Amino acid sequence: MILRFTLPFRTAWGQRLVVCGGLPSLGSWNLAEALSLHYAPDAGTWSQEISLPDDQLGTVEYKYVLLDERDGGQNWEWGPNRTITADAGRFTRIVLEDFWRAPALPENELHTAAFTRALMRRPEKKGVASATTITASSGSPPLLERGPGGEATVRFQLTAPRVDSDHLLCVLGSDPALGAWDAQKAVILSDESYPTWCADVALENPERTVQYKYGIWDPREKKIIHLEAGEDRLIYPSADRRTLRVKSDDQFRYPTGHWRGAGVALPVFALRSRRGLGVGEFPDLKLLVDWAVNTGLQLVQVLPINDTVATHTWVDSYPYAAISVFALHPQYLSLEAVAELQDPAARQELERLRDELNAKDFVDYEPVMQAKWRFIRLLYQQEKVRFLQDPAFQAFRQEQRAWLEPYAAFSALRDRYQTADFQQWPEEFRTPARVSELVRPDAPDFDDFGIHFFTQFHLNRQLREAVDYARQRGVVVKGDLPIGIYRHSVDAWTQPELYHMHQQAGAPPDDFSVTGQNWRFPTYNWERMAEDGYAWWKQRMGHLARYFDALRIDHILGFFRIWEIPGHSVEGLLGHFSPALPLHRHEIEQRLGWFDYGRLCEPYIRWHILQDLFHAQAQAVFDEFMEDAGHGAIRLKEPVRTQRQLEEVFAEKMAQDPGNVDHYTWLRTGLYRLVNEVLFVPDDLQADFYHPRITVHLSRSFQELDEESRRRMWDLYVDFFFRRHEDFWRRQGLVKLPAVRFATDMLICGEDLGMVPESVPGVMKALGILGLNIQRMPSDPTVEFGHPGAAPYLSVVSPGSHDMSTVRGWWEEDREKTQRFFEYTLGHHGEQAPLFCEPWVAREITAQHLHSPAMWAIFPLQDLLAMDARLRRQDPLAEQINVPANPQHFWKYRFHLPLEDLREEVGFNQEMRQLVERSGRNRVY
Repeated sequence: MILRFTLPFRTAWGQRLVVCGGLPSLGSWNLAEALSLHYAPDAGTWSQEISLPDDQLGTVEYKYVLLDERDGGQNWEWGPNRTITADAGRFTRIVLEDFWRAPALPENELHTAAFTRALMRRPEKKGVASATTITASSGSPPLLERGPGGEATVRFQLTAPRVDSDHLLCVLGSDPALGAWDAQKAVILSDESYPTWCADVALENPERTVQYKYGIWDPREKKIIHLEAGEDRLIYPSADRRTLRVKSDDQFRYPTGHWRGAGVALPVFALRSRRGLGVGEFPDLKLLVDWAVNTGLQLVQVLPINDTVATHTWVDSYPYAAISVFALHPQYLSLEAVAELQDPAARQELERLRDELNAKDFVDYEPVMQAKWRFIRLLYQQEKVRFLQDPAFQAFRQEQRAWLEPYAAFSALRDRYQTADFQQWPEEFRTPARVSELVRPDAPDFDDFGIHFFTQFHLNRQLREAVDYARQRGVVVKGDLPIGIYRHSVDAWTQPELYHMHQQAGAPPDDFSVTGQNWRFPTYNWERMAEDGYAWWKQRMGHLARYFDALRIDHILGFFRIWEIPGHSVEGLLGHFSPALPLHRHEIEQRLGWFDYGRLCEPYIRWHILQDLFHAQAQAVFDEFMEDAGHGAIRLKEPVRTQRQLEEVFAEKMAQDPGNVDHYTWLRTGLYRLVNEVLFVPDDLQADFYHPRITVHLSRSFQELDEESRRRMWDLYVDFFFRRHEDFWRRQGLVKLPAVRFATDMLICGEDLGMVPESVPGVMKALGILGLNIQRMPSDPTVEFGHPGAAPYLSVVSPGSHDMSTVRGWWEEDREKTQRFFEYTLGHHGEQAPLFCEPWVAREITAQHLHSPAMWAIFPLQDLLAMDARLRRQDPLAEQINVPANPQHFWKYRFHLPLEDLREEVGFNQEMRQLVERSGRNRVY
């Protein structure tokens, strides 16, 4: 059999195209031995053919690659491997008429699971024969026609995920076999390989040029509802017999512009239902999905759902500090969805606790978890024998063994030794060497471990049921991937070599926190991760794809550079970006004109600064914590020179004198500020290399430099943070992110807020990762507020996030800022802004976001209910989920209405649906 490759592609001098694939003649996926194509300048087409021996017939996989000899570039076309079945019984020659699949096209993101598994899912076929033999029902065009091998056959093949589940794709053209432009005789394409549509047609007049177009077919109305825009596609004459021409066409040309959707965001723990136990549970997602369907919304976004149980206190409410990046949080388990308690007294007690905990207007984390674990233990003992024999559990344990067994061992040992810090466990358990032995079913203490198998099995089942429920209703469930891992976690216990355990990850100062954020997570050892092709990341992403069709990557900037904070710091100001290009001492000396380690790198403390900070207590503070360093300089005493040392000292003071906690907090904050009074931070890996301190211009040390030194220091600072690293960080992102982005087919969105390098948007666009546009945190530093109408298509617009106050809360924070927003962003020029965010104001903000060109507009549920004075919460300050400036924040927000009630709010739901419909965000075409 002859296999001929053809591809129209206009190249530049020094570029050439090759085909790389699974056959020896295609290089066996070795690019150095790929098949080179020949270029025909007149036609602008690259082509080449190979002969397939009989023993190589079957399915052939391949891809086109653009090689650039000018820079050594190896640019593979976008998308999965192409496939073609070579069947010598019907054809002796196959001509592949392909199109280059360009990366970074907006349409590429329609091929993700969000669209193929949820939004545009194909209905299940019941009792339908193979696509190769499908015939049309009476009165409809044929679904598929296959010409005999002796005829000139054309295979129409188009990848088009954007087809509503109630519709089909068809092809209509000038040849009688394509209906001769009679829409009632169009050929319906098979969706057997959706999102690729296919039909084999024996042309009646193959010796003539054939014109054709694709269309959207409505099988109920039996008509074409959309014929693609643009010029007719062409099939050039060819009367070859026993030849199959495969027309792998490029994008369907929609006449209605880009697809756009809208969604709602709410953490799972915040869901409220009548059957919950004081906290949201996975089955409650079905109620939120029902409400989304009623209002025309197509996406439900949640926060991380992994197990965070480290201390068994309210501190574990922080959802970004998971003890396992794979295990799910037990708080989300619906007890009644596991089994009914057989003990009447236990059932009665469960109902009593349900009423008590559900009556609270917040998630009371510790009582909730105590109740959950109490009844989980009862259910485990009740169901244990049946559970362990269940083939579904046995399959789950075998499939998830790699993370499940270490997690069960870790959790049991955590409880046994009353700490998740495995360095405090007995020596024999400080590594996972004994995991297999610990979790053996015949071990005398197996139940300590088996209960975690039981909990994870049912959590997995309940979440997957909820997500499948959403998919069947055309709703995407979007998860959240934290950028870091918890220091005392299964992941750190089992694979410590993947992390820099002596460092801390965080974020530099931004609108959330003026001193930066210290998450206290270890940073990643990217060099070690690269050695196995980022296998840990791929495993992590694959696991998330079990549950989600879309994903938010928290702090995606961490894949370019992370804010790395030394272990002795509590706040984030003394951190630096990693990786980075620090300055050598000689370079600083050249740029500043001088270098004095004491003045530049040690805390700048003078008596007048102490008086400004501590007022009348300045002398007492000096006496207790400081000493004279000579020449007017002051330094902190040896035992309190770092913020971590100060933290320990004041923790003891507060424990001994709890009545003066506020005073000690004020005092400690002032001393932290003094520790931060440096201009350069020494690099932790290279001696005599330094990083400028972030926001150095806000320090007293900078302000008290002489004028020339200030000017030179500022020039150095701007160059370091905004120019020096751009290409360096771009290359970092291009190395790390593709392994994560293409590990699954999820739709990926990146949280790219804060101090964003200029290279980040370009890399995200190239990889098809959607950016985030928050109106109050515009990416353009020249504007105070972002406008949703200026957002790019591959992005998400939102009025806020879980790290911010809600629209109503923000409206009352700064009257002058609110007034400017009201006049210049909402367009009420010369009008007085209302004192409170009235429902009509909230509606204008919602509509403004809905009409954005961005692919998604996603709203916190609190901001949507702000449009209804009757439904919204009375106190807007009680609606904020997180306060990033407070590292001890208790994550306890709970939606104030049962979702069963919200689902039945016909008036509000209709109003919401009308807003979505008017914006065009619930239309497929």
